[in-house]
Parts: sequence; structure tokens; C-alpha cells
Amino acid sequence: MKLIPSGTSSASVKADASRLADFVLFTQRSCILNLANELNRGNLSYPQFFLLTYLSSEEYLTMTDIANKMGHSTAAATGLVDRIEKLGYVERAHASDDRRKIMVRITPKGVDMVAHMRKEIATDLAGILSAMDEESAETMEHTKRAIASRQIA
Repeated sequence: MKLIPSGTSSASVKADASRLADFVLFTQRSCILNLANELNRGNLSYPQFFLLTYLSSEEYLTMTDIANKMGHSTAAATGLVDRIEKLGYVERAHASDDRRKIMVRITPKGVDMVAHMRKEIATDLAGILSAMDEESAETMEHTKRAIASRQIA
């Protein structure tokens, strides 16, 4: 699928990509700084929060799923789950068909944490987007359409 409209120059695409890269770097710094403060309040690390975000969109994940998504060994995934289970953000259950299979589910407390963090990130992004100049806003609109056309969003 072609994402670049006909008549759009390569230089224009590169300029948009460069502006988008600047935007991503700037927003990443801003969001991560605020994210760090919020995560500290909940006693969560970034990997723990990222795991919660994965779990928030799934019914459950197995330890193998978690290890694969997080790029960890199964033992490291188990340690990660142990820590956030103690905080009450996830729970474990055995599969009914195979007791060796551990299913990890997010708890209501975990869902609340993810929802809170998404709201904080959205607030940060809204502030950044509202301060954009017209050229940057146009670049973001092009990017939004490109992402939507690839069904990434």
C-alpha cells in the first residue's frame, strides 16, 4: 500500500519525517518525565507498567507470552509478575485444561492504573499539540492518516 500521495516530493516526505522525529523525541521526553513521577507514586517501573498495558488489552497472558512481549526469559517474566502481583495490579490463575499453564490477568486496580496513566499521557499530548504551529500540525495530520491507512492505530 502506497502511503505517499502522488505529487508529493521525496524531499517533502523527508522533511515531514524529520519534523515528526523531532516531535516524537520532544513528546517522549515530556511524557516520560511525567510518567516517571506517576509510576513512582504507584511503585511501578517502566517494564512493569508496559506489562500492565499489554495485559489491559488481553483477557490474560501466559508467562511465555509475557516473556516474548517483554523480551525477557520466562524466569525474568516470573519475577516481573511476582513484583506487580504483590502490589495488587495482577493476579495469576491456573488454566483449567493444564494446571502447569499460568494465566496472568490484570486486576481492577491495574486497570485503574493504566487508565490513569493514559489520561496523564493524553493530557500531556493535548498540551503539546495545542501549542503546535500550522506546519507541525499538518505533519501530524499526514502521519495520522498514514497510520490509520496501515491500521496501526
